[in-house]
Amino acid sequence: MADEALSGNVRWLTDFERYLRTERQVSAYTVRNYLFELQRIEKLFSEADSWLSLQHESLQAMLAKLHRKGLSPRSLSLTLSALKQFYEFLLREQQIKVNPAIGLTAPKQGKPLPKNMDVDSISHLLDIDGDDPLSLRDKAIMELFYSSGLRLAELAALNVSDIQFSQGQVKVLGKGSKERIVPIGKLALTAINQWLDIKRDIVCEDDALFVTAKGKRLAHRSIQARLAKWGQDQALGIKVHPHKLRHSFATHMLESSADLRAVQELLGHANLSTTQVYTSLDFQHLAKVYDGAHPRAKKRGDKA
Repeated sequence: MADEALSGNVRWLTDFERYLRTERQVSAYTVRNYLFELQRIEKLFSEADSWLSLQHESLQAMLAKLHRKGLSPRSLSLTLSALKQFYEFLLREQQIKVNPAIGLTAPKQGKPLPKNMDVDSISHLLDIDGDDPLSLRDKAIMELFYSSGLRLAELAALNVSDIQFSQGQVKVLGKGSKERIVPIGKLALTAINQWLDIKRDIVCEDDALFVTAKGKRLAHRSIQARLAKWGQDQALGIKVHPHKLRHSFATHMLESSADLRAVQELLGHANLSTTQVYTSLDFQHLAKVYDGAHPRAKKRGDKA
């Protein structure tokens, strides 16, 4: 009986390979990968198991076993794809009545976080001596990114009226048109003021905070390109982009304050995690955490 099952398993894999190559005409690379994944599952069969007898629960248990053995979510996702395609083939051949791979799940692939810049690298990036309009504008942009952890779209959409200088904060329109108030560090406020002194001589289309030499609101791609240029000019050896500054902001704040909820609010995230709805904190608490933790919120010479 076991020999018959083994013979049947080999035959169906061979027929599946032929089906992929001739009827589906998928690439040789895909055929090889699918067969490798199916053979990986087959190694977990008991003597009585066959492709035609396996149920949903058995297949899910096998995926869990591969996960415990250290198979990555990316690899398990490919295994799952191979199983679904193979059982669709067996269903097409009328060898099974129900596809047992329907509803199978693989662990979610975690999104790799961008590497943050350390405080010394940030300081080096922002150590810009130029007093020309582009240098002053770009320094204000980078200071604000790192000071307040803004998204690219949020910063690009800012108007001058969104900056509340007396309170040291900025009004931001985030995802889902949700408005939030975020503190701005003293060095960022200084840089913004220096830029605005120059901006007064530019005829602008609207109230945009950051504009081109012709007065047009600075586009997303232009901001990205300017940050990348400064990363090269300052010889940092890494590509500088808006999200890297935002991620560095979050990392440095968490390292200093250990207040995950406050940082979550500052970043404008809706949820603290996939299972916990974020509880709103009042601005005074956020400002206190910010002032005590952010490296560039303190005046030069202040004691840490």
